[in-house]
Order: sequence, then structure tokens, then C-alpha cells
Amino acid sequence: MSRRKLKPEEKELWQQVAQTATPLFGAQTRPLTAEKKFIKKPPKTPQLPRITPFEIGSQTTDTRPTFDLKPELHRSLEMSRVQMDKRAFEKLKRGKMKPEATIDLHGLTLGQAQPALVQFILAASTSGKRLVLVITGKGKAAEDYGPIPRQKGILRHHVPRWLGMAPLAPFVLQVSAAHIKHGGGGAYYVYLKRKKPS
Repeated sequence: MSRRKLKPEEKELWQQVAQTATPLFGAQTRPLTAEKKFIKKPPKTPQLPRITPFEIGSQTTDTRPTFDLKPELHRSLEMSRVQMDKRAFEKLKRGKMKPEATIDLHGLTLGQAQPALVQFILAASTSGKRLVLVITGKGKAAEDYGPIPRQKGILRHHVPRWLGMAPLAPFVLQVSAAHIKHGGGGAYYVYLKRKKPS
């Protein structure tokens, strides 16, 4: 409801009425002043906190990646402990030792390759062979559309694992990537333990 302005004669009448009124509970009378003017104060703008410039990750102390990356296959083989004679291992790495037997797993599925490898290693160990060559191939480059990257060369990644578990682990002394003249990254030297005399 908006207030209307009093006319001069209304103001005079109001003054007369106000003088005859008695204050309640000893309140002091206030003379009627001119009409109050309502001035709107501008709204207060809130003070925003000052933001200091920053860079994502600038205050972290942990520099390690948040996920555990599996090392590349040749790196994990290089990092494994040398079990065989170190001088013989150096000859092996330089391709100076000739494998006594070879198996080629090219074109086989995992289900076909594992039993073939087991049979080959057990036969080589039984016949007293020490160094054998397992050819896996480097794997075909295929288009990868999925969110999880696929490993290139399934056999290449499974063979070292198979050689390190039962039933082959008790017969294998060392596994190493082959020298370039024996297949490089697509083949493995498998150095077998000496056959125990029966």
C-alpha cells in the first residue's frame, strides 16, 4: 500500500489532534515532522575471497603415477636375476651360444601352444639339452578400438609366464630374449637346468 502525501490542511488538522493526545506509559510525544522520505540504500555487494593463482598438482609431494604400469616384456626379463653362470649368460646375450633345439609356435593358439611347449621342454630336458630356442613371433599389429589396450603378440607374452610356472619351472634355469640372429624380440633362449643323474 503506497502512502499518499498529506495536503496542507490535513497536516494542520493532524497537528491539532496530536497535541490533544496523551502519551501511553510515559512515552514522550514527538512533534510531527515533515513526511519521512524513504531512501533506499544500495544493496551491499558481498566481499568475495581473493583466489590466488594455482597450478594443478603443484602442491603434491607424491610424484609416482597413480596406477601401476606393467613393465615392457624385455625390461622385466632384463631385470630378472641371472641364475646361470654370468660368463655363459654374457655369451648367450651376444648370440655366441648355439641353441641345441628349436620350437616354432607361430600360428598356434594359446590352447595349442602351451601343451606343445611343455612337451618340447620336458623332452629337451630328458635328452640332456641345456639351451633351446622358443620362437613365438612378435605378434601382428591389429587395430585396437577398445578402452583397454591389447597386448601385441599374445604368445610372446604368455611363454615366459608358462616357463616360470608348473610343470616347467623346475626344469628352467634362465629365460632371456634371443639375439637378433636367432629371432630377436620374437624368440626366447631357454637355458635348462642340468639333468640330475638317475
